[in-house]
Amino acid sequence: MIGIAGAGAFGAALAIALAARGPVTLWARGAGTGREVPRLPGVQLPDAVHRTARIGDLAACDTVLLALPAQALAGFLAGPGAALDGRALVACGKGIDLTTLQGPSAVIAAACPAALPAVLTGPSFAADIARGLPTALTLACADDAAGSALQAALSTPALRLYRTTDVTGAELGGALKNVIAIAAGVTIGAGLGDSARAAVLTRGYAEMLRLALALGARAETLAGLSGLGDLVLTCTSPQSRNFRHGLALGEGRAPDPAATVEGVATARAAVRLAGLRGVEMPLATVVAALCDGRIDLRQAIDSLLSRPLKPE
Repeated sequence: MIGIAGAGAFGAALAIALAARGPVTLWARGAGTGREVPRLPGVQLPDAVHRTARIGDLAACDTVLLALPAQALAGFLAGPGAALDGRALVACGKGIDLTTLQGPSAVIAAACPAALPAVLTGPSFAADIARGLPTALTLACADDAAGSALQAALSTPALRLYRTTDVTGAELGGALKNVIAIAAGVTIGAGLGDSARAAVLTRGYAEMLRLALALGARAETLAGLSGLGDLVLTCTSPQSRNFRHGLALGEGRAPDPAATVEGVATARAAVRLAGLRGVEMPLATVVAALCDGRIDLRQAIDSLLSRPLKPE
């Protein structure tokens, strides 16, 4: 049986999609019994989805998708999630842990040494998945045979999974694109235009690739769904919370305080990782400083426009 920890928009959407294959257990603290999904207006959970607040119900599942923000993953696994050790644990959050500077798979391995860590990432919006619209994602697992079994168990006619053993590349592509999406939102919000956004997307991809390669990822992974594909989606759609966060900053508005914006923490973590590896990441550095209030919008724009001219 498939279990999902986290009943937010993405967790609920995955539950809806996977319920077409069979029963799904959807866990959340204080979970009710209603069928409605507050984060997805107009969407209801099918009868095949069992909502629960009992971690024991989730522990009865062989495979558990961890639909939790990246910064909440370690705390969950140190608490109720400790009961899930020994299962296949598939991280769905996109980020880098600020405390350890590790990706979700390493966080899982440290907290649950008997578990099989995997990562589900790629260009997707919860609303599209919940509506059954075609979506292609990357499933990353270091054990290719185990990854193949997970691929078969988690694929549906509308949810197509592509497999890779490059966990580092898949994690970093999904995490770092959120940082660039904030920069793209700032660009549009500040009225700099679509040409400037294209430049941000292109140079942002170069930054993503530099750091990923320095950390052992494969370039082809970053060129796939979990890197370039996700980058294009989040930099061009207002459905992206990271893009909307940057848009608000660019327009001089306060971002939505209730929204989970993974790119803010990821920018901070990426800058630290880049410093340790000697990797240049000017966009991520500016995004981190702008989000933390260490520079204002004018300073952010001036910082990027005044960079030295050099070969591409």
